[in-house]
Amino acid sequence: MTVPTLLVLDADPLPRLGRLTGRVRVEHADASTLAGRLPAADVLLVWDFASDAVRRAWPGEGPRPRWVHTASAGVDHLLCPELVASDTVVTNARGIFDRPIAEYVAALVLAFAKDLPRTLELQRERAWRHRETRRVAGTRAVVVGSGPIGRAIAGTLGALGARTALVGRTARSAVHGPEDLDRLMAGADWVIAAAPLTGRTRGMFDTRRFGMMQPSAYFLNVGRGQLVVEEALARALRGRWIAGAALDVFAAEPLTPDSPLWELPGLVVSPHMSGDTVGWRDELGAQFVELYERWAAGLPLVNVVDKQRGYVPGH
Repeated sequence: MTVPTLLVLDADPLPRLGRLTGRVRVEHADASTLAGRLPAADVLLVWDFASDAVRRAWPGEGPRPRWVHTASAGVDHLLCPELVASDTVVTNARGIFDRPIAEYVAALVLAFAKDLPRTLELQRERAWRHRETRRVAGTRAVVVGSGPIGRAIAGTLGALGARTALVGRTARSAVHGPEDLDRLMAGADWVIAAAPLTGRTRGMFDTRRFGMMQPSAYFLNVGRGQLVVEEALARALRGRWIAGAALDVFAAEPLTPDSPLWELPGLVVSPHMSGDTVGWRDELGAQFVELYERWAAGLPLVNVVDKQRGYVPGH
């Protein structure tokens, strides 16, 4: 009986594959060796989900893995025309990051509402300065992206008393379509980007959309960096078109020390960490093991990405 070959696009630390020990031949690759090892692989695990090596290596000659799994929610870093057109099944880590990202967004909303960044600044200055803060209950939040992460964010903010609206690719029960986004943003206190990166969503938050937000509103992005035209956000913050913003994802990562984004007034910068809680890598490894066992048994895989759309359908 032939032992399947699992190729892992490495990142440190390596995944724990537990029950797969002895049942699969594990090989490793980095960006420089991936293209040469793809033809011999039955399955590719994209453990280094920050790399675009798959997109660059896939168009080469020879056989390709029958299944690609990425240890991330987004798949834009690996999809290329050749992979999209192939019979290869692509799956993602849907379900791992929903609650952690929702908690992170709630923490940012509360921090902004309660003016915590300024409180910490004043503490460092030893300045006793009383201020009034905002209630979250009764405010209006628009969550752009109606998948599991977006729904978890909406539910968590709803538990804080915010009135939430979800915006998705198409209108359906409890979800607004893109045609409602401008109207909803114009009346929102919180605009949260949690959409996948597709041809439709790239650069969707631009000068026009920041210009329609209220001066008291905040913008948060926990989706993909390329959803936002960063120069437009910088202009909005410098011009005080909006009250503030938080970015956990960026067009180019890591953010370089000389980036002007670090010093923008009212901007909270975090290093793509909103979904990364203690033990998250072990959860990703365990999820892949479960998926592999389904694949090896000939059972239908879950978390299958619609490669044309760029995300898992059904939400």
